[in-house]
Amino acid sequence: MTITRFDATTRGHADFGWLDSYHTFSFGEYYDPNRMGFGALRVFNDDTVIGGAGFGTHPHRDMEIISIPLDGVIMHKDSMGHAEALRPGEVQVMSAGTGITHSEYNGSESDVLKFLQIWIYPEARGVTPRYQQTSIEDLPRNQGHVIIGPKDDGRPLWIHQHAWLSIARIDAGNQVFYQTKQTDNGVFVFNVSGLVDVAAERLQERDAVGIADASSIVMQAVSDCYVVIIDVPMQ
Repeated sequence: MTITRFDATTRGHADFGWLDSYHTFSFGEYYDPNRMGFGALRVFNDDTVIGGAGFGTHPHRDMEIISIPLDGVIMHKDSMGHAEALRPGEVQVMSAGTGITHSEYNGSESDVLKFLQIWIYPEARGVTPRYQQTSIEDLPRNQGHVIIGPKDDGRPLWIHQHAWLSIARIDAGNQVFYQTKQTDNGVFVFNVSGLVDVAAERLQERDAVGIADASSIVMQAVSDCYVVIIDVPMQ
């Protein structure tokens, strides 16, 4: 087992006034050659947007993009004709493929918007752009729940990569076991809130850990916690 820590205090940071963003991996003006991603996971941003602000229309291509709102509402519009509101308890997936433009704005003029933005390299370039959104509310606690998988895995949300995204809300004193989905995949665990031990590494809020060469891991909640688990090819 190979473990790499990504502590919250070591993340890149950009504050533009309207946007306060923390980058686990190199992004924008933050560059660290030792933090170019974890396997096929390229971007993991922790964004806060003030009321009435947001990301204007901009392009993407050849990337699988996942958004998970934590507080507030994301107002999404894209070149495929989608105009959607994304709220906590929902997850959004976009395959940028041959090219897509979209905008993301805070749906409130006064309340802040907090969300996670995740980019995963696709296994093939030039795919047809696509969009999906689904609810993940009311999932049982103290279990890992696979939210996103590859196209052939039968999940409601899917991406063009043999990668899986799961979430778990774990009560203090409980454990969740996670089995790696594919041989040679690595597992990235981001602790959204609370305190949790992952493979004997204690993660504070917004800490993360990347684990390679392990068939399974154990997550032990020290306090009530919420974790995001991303299982990705390492090559």
